[in-house]
Amino acid sequence: MSKLELKMPKMGESITEGTIISWLLSEGDSFEEGEIILEVATDKVDNEVPAPASGTMKEIKFQAKDVVEVGKVIAILEVSNEKKSTSNLKSNTKEQDETKDKKPEKRKAATISNAGSSSQSFTTSNSNTFFSPLIIAVAKEQHISFEELARIPATGHEGRLRKSDLFQYIDEGRPFKFAQPVAQQDPTAYRIPQLTFDKGKGKVIEMDRMRQMIANHMVYSKHTSPHVTAYVEADMTNMVTWRNANKAAFQEKHGERLTFTPLFVEAVAQAVKDFPNINASVDGNSIIVKEDINIGMATALPNGNLIVPVVKNADTKNLKSIAQNVNELAGKARENKLAGDDIKGSTFTISNVGTFGSVMGTPIINQPEVAILALGIIKKRPEVITTEKGDEIAIRSMMYLSLSFDHRVVDGFLGGSFVRRVADYFEQFDVNRKI
Repeated sequence: MSKLELKMPKMGESITEGTIISWLLSEGDSFEEGEIILEVATDKVDNEVPAPASGTMKEIKFQAKDVVEVGKVIAILEVSNEKKSTSNLKSNTKEQDETKDKKPEKRKAATISNAGSSSQSFTTSNSNTFFSPLIIAVAKEQHISFEELARIPATGHEGRLRKSDLFQYIDEGRPFKFAQPVAQQDPTAYRIPQLTFDKGKGKVIEMDRMRQMIANHMVYSKHTSPHVTAYVEADMTNMVTWRNANKAAFQEKHGERLTFTPLFVEAVAQAVKDFPNINASVDGNSIIVKEDINIGMATALPNGNLIVPVVKNADTKNLKSIAQNVNELAGKARENKLAGDDIKGSTFTISNVGTFGSVMGTPIINQPEVAILALGIIKKRPEVITTEKGDEIAIRSMMYLSLSFDHRVVDGFLGGSFVRRVADYFEQFDVNRKI
């Protein structure tokens, strides 16, 4: 056995400190390698910190709610230098599976009283009044007061309000937003109907943490941004012909596979330069037009979950550099090795739904961006084209593009013009381009 210092991890390029949400074990408790031992919050996301090896918790130097600088020692562990045996690993796996089958009890919801009126009254639901920086940031954006936060049913450790609790509350229409004491109830006030649905019977699969975060993010995006989707189609024949003729030579010269994704990223980055207001986010009544053009690529992980690795400063890179970035990020995604900085900082996202055989899609905006582009399958079809001989029918490689945009700040002219410009860059691809 040897002592090991557990330090506050670095959870992003710009993150300098984190808030300890909770320790999941106490001094003297033993743990296995990879077991989650504490939760840490930053202003961007809540993180789970796994044990680096099997051992025992000797000393906890900082408690829940403490704000700690990155790199500072937060605990002393006594860890084993021996590898776990196969039998022990199987035993631990079995115990973990049995633990998963036991569903934790959820806290009771806030009291709603009707005392002769259709308006809502309230009691404080969560006695734990500590809120993580992420919770406070979301509450500030949604104009939710601390008094209203205290009414939201909390399911976290020791009554802590979790991000999923807050997003579920927002999705339900903030039922306690206008809650008043019983004495001030208005019998004419609107009351949110309490509906009960038959959810049916079947195999129950618990969402893992990432799936919960994805679900919360998607619901939050639809709740926040009024989505509008514009569609165009593009003749991809020139791009397809060039790639098929040059992909082998490109890999031989640069040592990188040439998929369609780098070509898409290159064209989208150029279109974003042409329409910079599409490269923005919303902050209250202000619009922040980003200086950097960082293209996110919606990517499916091996377990089916979705993640968005980012090609930073895509507008400043040549095709070789973009291909290197895309291939590196795709490889990390397949192996579940993406780092925090690999998935941060995107300003515009593309989703290649064509890789799954979809003709087109209606993507959900990746907050806090204001638009997302979906690219359908490239499919050969007979099309009417104009040639020197007049109109003719020819076999062309066609693709649908669909742009979902936030109608609070992106109107139909900007959204339609942008997606049309992307299609133009696809169609006008130079078949004589050198690699």
